[in-house]
Amino acid sequence: MHGQCFPDSRTERGTQSARPLLPRILFIAALLAPMLVVADDDAWAERGDGITLNFEDADIKSVIALVSERTGRNFVVDPRVRGELTVISSQPVDDDQLYQVFLSALQIHGFAAIPADGAIRIVPKNIAKRDQTPVPEPGTAESGHNFVTQVIPIEHVEASELIPLLRPLISDEAELAAYSETNTLIVSETAGNIGRLKRLIDRVDQDTTGVTEVVPLEHGSASEIVEMVEAIEPEKRAGRRLLLAADDRSNSVLVGGDPARRPSVMELIQRLDAELEDEEGAAVIYLRYSDAESIVPILEGMAEGMARGPEGETGVSIHDHEATNALIINGPPDLVAKLRGVVNRLDVRRAQVLVEAIIAEVSAERSQELGIQWGALGDQGVGLVNFDAAGGGSVTNIGRAAAGGTDALGNLSLGSGLTAGAATRGGELGVLLRALSSESDSNILSTPSVMTMDNEEAEIVVGQNVPFVTGREVGDTRDFQSIQREDVGVQLRIRPQINEGDSLKLDIEKEVSDVQERGEAEDIVTSMRSITTSAMVDDGEIMVLGGLMDEQAESQTDRVPGLGSIPGLGWLFRYESSAAQKQNLMVFLRPRIIENRDDARELTSPKYNLIRNRQLASRARGMRFLDDEDIPVLSQRRAFMELPPEFGDRAGAPRQSGNLDAPPRRPDLF
Repeated sequence: MHGQCFPDSRTERGTQSARPLLPRILFIAALLAPMLVVADDDAWAERGDGITLNFEDADIKSVIALVSERTGRNFVVDPRVRGELTVISSQPVDDDQLYQVFLSALQIHGFAAIPADGAIRIVPKNIAKRDQTPVPEPGTAESGHNFVTQVIPIEHVEASELIPLLRPLISDEAELAAYSETNTLIVSETAGNIGRLKRLIDRVDQDTTGVTEVVPLEHGSASEIVEMVEAIEPEKRAGRRLLLAADDRSNSVLVGGDPARRPSVMELIQRLDAELEDEEGAAVIYLRYSDAESIVPILEGMAEGMARGPEGETGVSIHDHEATNALIINGPPDLVAKLRGVVNRLDVRRAQVLVEAIIAEVSAERSQELGIQWGALGDQGVGLVNFDAAGGGSVTNIGRAAAGGTDALGNLSLGSGLTAGAATRGGELGVLLRALSSESDSNILSTPSVMTMDNEEAEIVVGQNVPFVTGREVGDTRDFQSIQREDVGVQLRIRPQINEGDSLKLDIEKEVSDVQERGEAEDIVTSMRSITTSAMVDDGEIMVLGGLMDEQAESQTDRVPGLGSIPGLGWLFRYESSAAQKQNLMVFLRPRIIENRDDARELTSPKYNLIRNRQLASRARGMRFLDDEDIPVLSQRRAFMELPPEFGDRAGAPRQSGNLDAPPRRPDLF
């Protein structure tokens, strides 16, 4: 900040002689120059221990120079500080009083003095609240017109409730805010005005809770009565809050807070705790989230331990109504109230878990074959050197096909690769060359996913239902086969359990199977990879469950004894094949906890939009013989959930059953 600096004129006598004389004379002359102008106008006069002020339209910087000289304080003046002051005193004032009068004059003219290291900064008020104002320690006394920022802790009322009360009492340039985390007020204002605000806050911030009173109940349920009273009582006001709590263990209501409101509330509690005309009555409890049938055994076990009649009977009957998912409890009111409290704690909305499995399989296979077959025909018989390891054509097959004519040659299968042959004109000698090199690669990625509730088992199967022959029976006229169908594909069965800290315990059974080439087998051949395990995973983390890394290499050589080992010519009497296979299979898992509607939307929207965008792209490309409107496309996410107008009003209306326990309709997740 650019400005003027007025140094302290008070120095110790012992150091004066050590300073250069000429610079000091020049400094004093420059300091007293504006004061001479004031002195000429008789702006102030020395009287005893003080001075009498008589500033009329005096330049503010001249007044600052006088205050600096008299009080020994250093000032840094902002360039925007300019104007004239009028200060008149009929009685002499000392230096401290002069400084307070000076601060008051600054405040009136829209300026503020901010203490800093070694100097006091004088700035316009509108920027003082944004400047580095000092923050005194809590409990320290501040007074005067210095602009400071004070943190005021509030003990008994909400800090935010004091804002409307204190706002009219601060200046326009001041700032007032509440910090709810620590229940404190933050005020940027002059120190004197902050002191006045603190005295007012001390009177308002009073403890009105007093002693907590316990109201025991005889007939009603503490939780239900507290809920009803809180619904009837008006909203809390600053300093007049009413505190209610239910103690289900002793079936009592705890009352604290504003003493003036307690008598009416306690009278209301006693009226609600009235004895029913019928000692035993039936209570119908509608469940929102749980299954009524699963709750019945729990309540029956608790009722058996709570109360028994003279003949060992509990006197309580508990039934479930499947159509409305409700519990019907008949018994003594106190026992019914306790069971109702248990139901309220069990009937909570449980979190859900979306489990995504990632199955990645990469495999590669390389094979090569090379061999020669010989055949000779003579008067005395036939001689063959035949290697048919690959299942291709042989010399004898080709010979039979040639003898059978054109049709037989058309049905001849020589297998894969290069097959070349030659024979003598008379057909007495033939040779067949076979060469094959094959490569195969596969990269399979599947991501099955399934949604389930906390601690509930879920299963997803994606594949085919393949028939397998399990038995044969030969009859006199007809043969019979026994067929059993099994699922082949991806199967995922999982039970998640949410633990503290958003970690999950997962019981997992995963199986990946597919149909292979039959080969020489009589029935269908399947390959299967399965994992059964339990694991602990954090929410949203990807964890590897298991996998397989397999590498195989095979080499096979068939030869004619003796001839196949001849150097240089032995390959004419050999059949060689080699194969290498690599397989990498890894299974990963990622669970996601869904606790509310926002979590469900976050996970559902990307998947829903992905499918819809692909359908829109398919419609844009078009299909032959079909109009674009005939190509199905998912509707907008809210469009397919909307009801017709005649049903729209009923969806949001409450049930007309007349039972207050009936739960309202829940909005859809989309």
